[in-house]
Amino acid sequence: MSIRVIGIPGSLREGSFNKMLLRAAIELAPTGMEITTFKRLGDIAPYNDDVMAKGDPEPVAAFKTAIREADAMLIATPEYNYGVPGVLKNAIDWASRPSNNSVLNRKPAAIMGCSPGLGGTIRAQHALRQSFVFTETYVMLQPEIKIPSVAKIFDAEGRLTDETTRQHVKKFLEAFVIWIGRFKD
Repeated sequence: MSIRVIGIPGSLREGSFNKMLLRAAIELAPTGMEITTFKRLGDIAPYNDDVMAKGDPEPVAAFKTAIREADAMLIATPEYNYGVPGVLKNAIDWASRPSNNSVLNRKPAAIMGCSPGLGGTIRAQHALRQSFVFTETYVMLQPEIKIPSVAKIFDAEGRLTDETTRQHVKKFLEAFVIWIGRFKD
């Protein structure tokens, strides 16, 4: 069984802990799961219905194609001001259009996140789940990955070194395989 997953980092920052978490997921992916990262989130202009009516700009078309060609989405999001980073919400807004034929419609997904603070991105993950109600995106319910005080668990090269966290990520991805299987044709 081969499962293609598009990894979407919710941060533009090069040294983002959530990009590091996504790289750890790529490394720890179960056999048969291939995770590739979408790296052009910052190229997506602010959503504008007038622009959308003329056709998707190239970065938006690339984002939609990446989602369409994947079996599922894995989003690693930071939390900004108790919510979803604007760049990630903007990309989701673009991908949700047109609503009757969105690439997000009934697409399996999982959300994870980590933060230097104590909240571990729980509020951002909750807000992101709300965005997916409209598109009927099948977001995995359990387990959750919401890692607080993250600065100590990555080394200088951005590798996840905390063995307990690595095991949590592995179990999360194994559960994600089962979740995706529930919706495969």
